[in-house]
Amino acid sequence: MNQTADAGRFDDPDIELMLRFQAGDERAFEELVLKHQKRILNVVYRALGDRAQAEDAAQDIFLKVYRARRSYRPQAKFSTWLYRIAVNHCLNEVRARRPGPIPMDDLLQEPVAHSPDDQMNQTDLQRAVKEAIDALPENQRVAVILARFEDLSYEEIGEAMGLSLEAVKSVLFRAKENLKQRLGRFISR
Repeated sequence: MNQTADAGRFDDPDIELMLRFQAGDERAFEELVLKHQKRILNVVYRALGDRAQAEDAAQDIFLKVYRARRSYRPQAKFSTWLYRIAVNHCLNEVRARRPGPIPMDDLLQEPVAHSPDDQMNQTDLQRAVKEAIDALPENQRVAVILARFEDLSYEEIGEAMGLSLEAVKSVLFRAKENLKQRLGRFISR
């Protein structure tokens, strides 16, 4: 099967862009970057917790895509392939640097508090959730980010992280159990 047929098999216009880039169309690469840079930056920022590190890492990820153009083979959706590169890059960064905490305002949505007590309780909850996510083991933290904040399916998370469907379910189950344990005082309210 040729690569154009593979692209049609996935019904993914991003694969077409990558194949055009592979054939020498630099504008196709620019389109891919423009289309995916914000989501990749968000994933990397949530994983690393530092805006400057995230911007550098996102550039590195797209540089890896650029360099991989000759060896690229469409075996999954382009976004899944891209997330896999991003996840691997982030895990390597986390292992190398041991990141600082993730800024709470960027990680969690800001709900409206109606009274000072509500506002204080909400701030406590946000802080506790942020700390609980920060404390998760690396693979659980990344899986939670991909599932909760990027809304990827279990299959997409598995492809991005190089895990089977059952392994993804297991990692997310353990993450949920760890979060329940750490957030028990808020869950019982």
